[in-house]
Parts: sequence; structure tokens; C-alpha cells
Amino acid sequence: MEALALERKAEMNRELREKLLRLKKERNAIILAHYYQRDEIQEVADFRGDSFLLAQKAASTDAETIVFCGVHFMGESAKILAPNKTVLIPDERAGCPMADMVNVDGLRKLKAQHPNAKVVTYINSSAEIKAETDICCTSSNAVKVINSVDSDEIIWVPDKNLGHYVQQHTDKKLIIWEGYCNTHDMLTVKDVVEMRAKYPNAEFVVHPECRPEVVAMGDFVGSTTAILEYCKNSSSKEFIVGTEDGTGYQLRKDSPDKSFHFATKFLVCPNMKVNNLKKLVKCLETMQPQIYVPPAVADKARTSLERMLQVK
Repeated sequence: MEALALERKAEMNRELREKLLRLKKERNAIILAHYYQRDEIQEVADFRGDSFLLAQKAASTDAETIVFCGVHFMGESAKILAPNKTVLIPDERAGCPMADMVNVDGLRKLKAQHPNAKVVTYINSSAEIKAETDICCTSSNAVKVINSVDSDEIIWVPDKNLGHYVQQHTDKKLIIWEGYCNTHDMLTVKDVVEMRAKYPNAEFVVHPECRPEVVAMGDFVGSTTAILEYCKNSSSKEFIVGTEDGTGYQLRKDSPDKSFHFATKFLVCPNMKVNNLKKLVKCLETMQPQIYVPPAVADKARTSLERMLQVK
């Protein structure tokens, strides 16, 4: 019975993929998938990447339709950077708790308290927050962005863990908002100690969205893309991975001869995982749900994103 069920699922996925190829051609669409998406989504994506790479692709694509397989703020960023494109997201419930931890009123009060400070906002934030921002960043370019800003005082929102990491790599003073990633923040020192005891020859690679005491244990610390590159190029054959488990798809694809152990079973973003192949096909079929950003908000937010893309 189990074999039959697997066979039926494989046949259904094959039919969905065939339908997807037809719809992509009809809609002149491109599919962008974040590394944290389900394997079935990453398999059919035109581009897989982190927030920075996918923002670049959204800004430069010739496609008329962008299907953004990620969470809502990522779709918003794509729409802001490509206002004349139709931007779809397979499931509009794919939100980001960390993005919801910062609000416009609170940020404006903080700006009033520190009038000489510039605002640097992690891309994991709403369009409204980006509109209150001088420049955005991602985990892959955060330090470069901070050091590019013409101010010694920086208001940093919304991720306190990434902010703590960045503070160690700049002489600028960061005023750090108290947000965090629910998924990365679950990883504890105890988890890492237990995994190192279980896999003593493995290197521990960790994302800076994790707690500072966990990040301090890393053999390598970096963004999702940096972790992927490090593991691919490392001579080590075994890794304990301290980031969302969707990265396993690309890790295994890049290095089929290496072993990857996720540092805890809780490194799963439920919001990233609400998207699936069936919803992806349906959104292209119906051209819904579409991402909408009010023009007045988009115009202000676009400046902060374009400044980010210009930092070398």
C-alpha cells in the first residue's frame, strides 16, 4: 500500500511539473525559490537563492510574471524592484514572524530619539518598514552595508541576533531592535554540544540569525549562501548545520559525497513550508494571489533596496 501511494504521488508530481512548464511559457513567468523552500519547489525553480540573489533576479528579469516561492516580504521586495511585473506568491499566508516584530510607529519613535542615526533594515521586513529605511541589507552583505553608511550611529532592525554579529565586525554603534527569527533562535548551546558529541569529526556551520552564544561555537559563520559555498569547497566530509533545513536540498546537490546533520529537528520554518508544488501550479493557473504594494510606500522602499544592490 505504501509503495502504491508513493507511486501515485510521483505520478501526480510528474503531471504537475508538466502543467507548470506549460503555464510558465503561457504566462512568460520565472520561478524564484528561496533555499528554505520544500525540495519539490526547489527542483522546479528557475533560480534558487537567498534573499539577496533573488532580489537581484527580480530586479533584472525580462519575464512578465515573477512567482516568488518564499515568504510575503520577499514577494513585496520583488514587486517593489519590478513594479511593472506581476508578482505571485503560492500561499499568501507565508508570513515572517520576525518581520512582524517591528512596526512603523516604534521605528519612527526610535528615529526621533536618535536624529543623527541612519536606519539599516534587514530585508526580512515589511514594505512599510523599508519605506522608513535609509538602506536595506541581507545576512550576506550586512557588514558591507553597515560600513558603507555615512554615519557612525546606526539604527538596526529587526533582528537582534544578526545585529549582535554585525556589531562585532564594525566600529559603528548599532542601536539594535529586539526582534529575532523564531526558527534560528530555537537552536541552543545544548543542541550543538550534543551533536558534536554524536559527530565529533563534523564541522559546525551556523547562520548569524542564531543566538550569539550559539554563533560563537561555529567553525564557520555565514549567510545561507556563504554556508553553501563553504561546505561545497571545504575538505571536510561531515557537517553539523545550524540553519533552516531546506538548505539540505542544495547542500546534498552540491556535495553528494558529504554528510549533513541538522543541529536540531526544530530548524524548520513553518511559513516557508506552506508553499508546495500544487499551490505553485494553481497560482500560475489563476494568477492569484498577487502581491500589491501601495505606490507611495513602494517608491520610498525602492530607494532603500536599490541602495543595497549598489553596495559592492
